[in-house]
Amino acid sequence: MTTTDVLVVGAGLAGLHTATLLAERGHEVLLVERRTNLTTAIRTTGIFVRKTLDDFTLPAECLGPPIRRVALYPPDLRRPVTLVSDRDEYRVGDMAPLYVAAAQRARDAGVQLRLGTRYAGRRSDGFVVVYPSRPTTVRARYVVGADGARSRVARDLGLDRNRHLLIGAEEVFAIPRGHEPPTFHCVLDPSLAPGYLAWVVNDGQHAHVGVAGYADRFPDGMRRALDRFAKEAPGLPGADRPIDVERRGGPIPVGGLLRRIGCVDGLLVGDAAGAVSPLTAGGLDPCLRLSSLAADVLDDALRGRPAALTRYDGAGLRASFRGRLLLRRGLAQVRTPAAAALAFKVLRTSAGQAAARRILFGDRSFPTS
Repeated sequence: MTTTDVLVVGAGLAGLHTATLLAERGHEVLLVERRTNLTTAIRTTGIFVRKTLDDFTLPAECLGPPIRRVALYPPDLRRPVTLVSDRDEYRVGDMAPLYVAAAQRARDAGVQLRLGTRYAGRRSDGFVVVYPSRPTTVRARYVVGADGARSRVARDLGLDRNRHLLIGAEEVFAIPRGHEPPTFHCVLDPSLAPGYLAWVVNDGQHAHVGVAGYADRFPDGMRRALDRFAKEAPGLPGADRPIDVERRGGPIPVGGLLRRIGCVDGLLVGDAAGAVSPLTAGGLDPCLRLSSLAADVLDDALRGRPAALTRYDGAGLRASFRGRLLLRRGLAQVRTPAAAALAFKVLRTSAGQAAARRILFGDRSFPTS
């Protein structure tokens, strides 16, 4: 039997951030992660938006060059709509060293980080985790589910679970520095990415080439769609394109923040809570902000104010995403290249470009209060 104040399940960015904040406030935290190495099985593209970079401290050496330019393409890849901000809008994180740095910060704060340790479920006397050699029961005052889009912690706590999921995959290329400015290329083509986008994020150091969409709508499967896109993707070096250095993939929740993300026994953070933009599928900003709120609420509860848990209300926060949930439904209905081409007629208008700028370069961030 192991006892702790908080058991955090999952050492992605959400779990690491929540665990570190709680430990820095003097609480005992056990963080378990089934991977034996945090630099493997990375699922996120690692795009940090301006608001995240303004409000959170991230290791500068783990961030790529800033990106101000976004190019939006119809299915035929002709006449892209190019939008340029007067501010640095995006930077792509080198996620492997970023996770290593975050893990070291967690350990320095006092977090007990146990890699190669699988969460096995809940029992009447605690939560079962499986270390490499043996199962152990953990008696924790609270548990935090940071265990991804298909969270087992959510099931065990009787909380909401993600029902609306995309699947995505990408290849990461190391590329020579070119003459073009760093650019985020987005392609709207339902034959490549049904219900979402295909993308190339080229910051002059790495190029992330990916597709995502609804699993049952890929005509020939996601892997073939990615292979086809990589051969014709915009924004990549031509014949000298190097071999990919990394492949990533996984489910992406796009149903919006779940309504029930907390109870008297624990909370959900990150993808487990559906803390991902329904429209853009960007999750790193909401991941950090919701994790900060979770740490605040749990800190109050651990100090004898359990009523603080009622502040962790997904239904209340979800109301701020009504517009993007509506746009998500609209994007999901773009089912043919002809419909995508028609959407670009709207995008080429001044009103369409103003709306796109607001989505891509706006000052709004994930609300936490």
